[in-house]
Amino acid sequence: MKEDFRKYYTEDEVTGRLRRLIAVPSHKDVPLREAGVGDVIFDECRDLGFETEKYEVADGRCNVYARLRGTGGGPTLLLNGHMDTVPPYEMVIDPFAGEIRDGCMWGRGTTDMKGALACMMTAMAAIKRSGIRLKGDVLFTAVVGEEGESDGTEAFVVNGGKADAAIVGEPSEYGFSFAHRGLETLEIKVYGTTMHGSQALRGVNAIRMASRLIERIDKELFPKIIARTNEYMGPALMNYGKIFGGDQICTVAGECTIQLDRRYVPGETVDSLIAEYQGIIDELHAEDPAFRAEISRMPNSRMKYLAHAPLWTDPDEKIVGIVKKILAERLGEEPDTGGWRGWTDAGMLSTFGHIPTVVFGPGSLADAHTKDEHVSLEQLFDYVSFYAQAAAEFCGVE
Repeated sequence: MKEDFRKYYTEDEVTGRLRRLIAVPSHKDVPLREAGVGDVIFDECRDLGFETEKYEVADGRCNVYARLRGTGGGPTLLLNGHMDTVPPYEMVIDPFAGEIRDGCMWGRGTTDMKGALACMMTAMAAIKRSGIRLKGDVLFTAVVGEEGESDGTEAFVVNGGKADAAIVGEPSEYGFSFAHRGLETLEIKVYGTTMHGSQALRGVNAIRMASRLIERIDKELFPKIIARTNEYMGPALMNYGKIFGGDQICTVAGECTIQLDRRYVPGETVDSLIAEYQGIIDELHAEDPAFRAEISRMPNSRMKYLAHAPLWTDPDEKIVGIVKKILAERLGEEPDTGGWRGWTDAGMLSTFGHIPTVVFGPGSLADAHTKDEHVSLEQLFDYVSFYAQAAAEFCGVE
């Protein structure tokens, strides 16, 4: 069965709902961050007739869960999206007005990712209005903290949240992803012995020691990292993102810090990749006892319980086939599967929640976090229909 869900929502409904979400700032500099926009979502979901509840994650910050219950006996589809945004920074548009022009809506969160939240809520409303009876449930989770430590989706998984498949509405334009790399950020502190510059030969220069470490990593480890590849994700990656050390020109540097970004693929773990760097540190210390360094996970890598694991969903999973078919019908060609993308909460749902998950949402990743963030109205209206159709096909219809 293929229902024309466009009959059950209007463009004004979608843009009005998104504008109401954008109007409420929900970034890290706002007290209780997402609480205000969570209240808006809770009230609208309740008014639309869904079973709606809040789940406190931390310090008054709550996930909002809404369920469109089926008749029973069918699988449950999870629609997941985060309520927080990055701050408005130096935006060249009004970040909270939701202005419509040039076929787009403009404002912070339009693409990342209040647009998808508005589409998901409207899709559930359209299903309800259509009168069709789904066999399985549609569960909508508007979560906190993805732009920080992903504590909202982590709480859902750790507390036993279940579904038979999931869609995470991060911007994918008219493509989708069922695979992306995991993410870990690491810090290596290299230690020396501080000394006046006139006595440099009596000191141990941490900057020089750090350069030795980088040289050894590049020679021995980096080729091994990029040789690990996944058909849909590409190779594992490593990037030196920041290096700093020393106090002043006339002093031997007593400390030098290297911060690096590590993107990893299935088969690697946080422990295994840290162990590789530790092995090189130990090797250099054995060669020269004056070499001393410590490696640690950076705070933005450390969730309360879980890690920024890769997304991996088998290409033969039902939800992958459904989304691919929906997009192919719209585009007239095979969609881009976009395994190149950055990390999303989908990694936790698939790795720790064991839920087959795809990333599938309106907007372009290139427009996220920008000074003029915006989303195409055409994509917004399409994705309401996409989500409703995916739910009908996955959950089944009586």
